[in-house]
Amino acid sequence: MSITLYGIPNCDTVRKARNWLDARGVAHAFHDYRKQGADPAKIAGWVEQAGWEKVLNRAGTTFRKLPDTDKAGLDAGKAVAVMAANPSAIKRPVVEYPGGLLIGFRESEWEQVF
Repeated sequence: MSITLYGIPNCDTVRKARNWLDARGVAHAFHDYRKQGADPAKIAGWVEQAGWEKVLNRAGTTFRKLPDTDKAGLDAGKAVAVMAANPSAIKRPVVEYPGGLLIGFRESEWEQVF
């Protein structure tokens, strides 16, 4: 199973998710937004699959600090642009696996997949 976990290494939730996968022997690749960037086409695919409301972390500091003009009138296209320009505004982690996508870390949900 080819699994890619997207996030930021110093994020507590990303650390928990990576440790959870490691403890269960689930091999995965890690994509660090800070070093490798956030591909707008990839983000658009996640938004198409899960909805921008689920992918965009509106509760995080990064989003809250954005100018009101960036936060006003959000739709899928604008949300993708905001997340591409500010990868820390993407809910973490995002995990791509064959046949699906996980957003955020909820152990019960992950146990069903892995």
